[in-house]
Amino acid sequence: MSKVRKPCNRRAQIDRARRALVRTNHAAVANVEPPDIQIMVNWKTCKQICSRPVADALCDLAHRWTVYIAVFCQEPSGAQYSKGAEFTTAGMHLVANLEQLMIEKHAELCASANPKHVIGSGWLAIPDQTTLSEAQANAVFSAMGVWRRAKAA
Repeated sequence: MSKVRKPCNRRAQIDRARRALVRTNHAAVANVEPPDIQIMVNWKTCKQICSRPVADALCDLAHRWTVYIAVFCQEPSGAQYSKGAEFTTAGMHLVANLEQLMIEKHAELCASANPKHVIGSGWLAIPDQTTLSEAQANAVFSAMGVWRRAKAA
């Protein structure tokens, strides 16, 4: 008896292609507060992604996320620094559900920073299980203009 072929699963093929599109573009979601800017960014080149197919793949599919949360601080002398923490999500989540997963970790990080020095906070969510160095995360946040806003304030 011959082997029975597995039926074509078009939905799974489309999902794999969309995940590959997100990975090849190094897409991530970055959020900075204040003034509450959220953009899609290439986390390796620090450039904004404006592609509709990448946005659809990033937002419509559940992913395993690596999230980097940071608090931006400035001393009275003008020295700037950031405190950050990285974690990965357990299971698959949509972009819309990420903020609920971050609330507790964000509160812990804000509590560990000097409240007199805090000028803002932000997060970077990568739809893949990877590690992100502090320098890479700070490059993305700097490209979003975190420190320019601090000088203006």
